[in-house]
Amino acid sequence: MNNSHYNKRLKPLSRDLRIDGTPGEAILWSKVLRARGTGYQFNRQFALQLKELDIIVDFICRKLKLIIEVDGSSHHSKGEQDYRRDKMLNDIGYTVLRLTENEVRYDIDNVVKVIEDTINECVNKLMLQ
Repeated sequence: MNNSHYNKRLKPLSRDLRIDGTPGEAILWSKVLRARGTGYQFNRQFALQLKELDIIVDFICRKLKLIIEVDGSSHHSKGEQDYRRDKMLNDIGYTVLRLTENEVRYDIDNVVKVIEDTINECVNKLMLQ
């Protein structure tokens, strides 16, 4: 396993998820994250392998070690699973920002502010290392 934890075996599934993403993911990508709108490169539906777990994250900035997840209604029952997954990502140095589908769809200005603040925190954390 390399430092990026990239899992190329999940590439076809990642591609399908990019095509069939949620409205919130599409909004976040087109209005905020695509084409370095934040000043940093993000990838969509990025496949990772962590120990025995294969996962696909919604958005990742590998330079900042930042993952952004857009949680829809299906995540209401996945709290414990999301917590364990986030902990594993935190343990290898990633910051995980979880946003709800409704926040992205109906309060994009606040979402942009939260993302900007989180990026600044990640930059500061990297500078301290």
